[in-house]
Amino acid sequence: MIITYNGCEFFKVQQGETVLALNPISKESKYDGKISRFGSLIALSTTNHPDYNGIESVTHGDNIPVSITGPGDYEVKEIFIKGIGTKTTLDKKEYINTMYSLTLEGITLCFLGPLTKEPATGEREGLESPDILFVPVNKELLDPTAAYKLAVSLEPSIIIPMDYDDASLKAFLKEAGQEKAERMDKLTLKKKEIEAKESEVIILTNE
Repeated sequence: MIITYNGCEFFKVQQGETVLALNPISKESKYDGKISRFGSLIALSTTNHPDYNGIESVTHGDNIPVSITGPGDYEVKEIFIKGIGTKTTLDKKEYINTMYSLTLEGITLCFLGPLTKEPATGEREGLESPDILFVPVNKELLDPTAAYKLAVSLEPSIIIPMDYDDASLKAFLKEAGQEKAERMDKLTLKKKEIEAKESEVIILTNE
């Protein structure tokens, strides 16, 4: 599996010929100038907000992705996806935010989206013990302390911070006791490499 970060909460996840886009950035977003466009099989959008709903960014020629934009259970070419609805507040406006859990080639991903508060107990069901957890680390969303507390409570093998700035990331790493966490422009790994890890923070950069 190869994971690359395109800024904000926009990730490309590739396993063989299968490409997924997580929270692609739309043309209306303030992050538009940083968009990397590519075609994908599936596009997951957690929140109907320009920073997270740019399905057109991952539509390439005749390749129109299967668009998943809300709570429910989905199956696309033997990829099983569960969307769990919660609420978040962005720009002083309340939105529905969908947290996703999915399994791709035996690797389980949990993608929380732009949470501004910890999910309720009932909303967390189905999210526990993922191989890879994507968590927002941003004082306008979850502050670094709350983000780390939530992340470790879900018992992931790998934690990938997203939507961070230098200050929030530094505070998050200090909270995790992993100030020397590895930074990379892409993460390439296999299932067997994940099994030996326990809440290890890996920082993907967009430079």
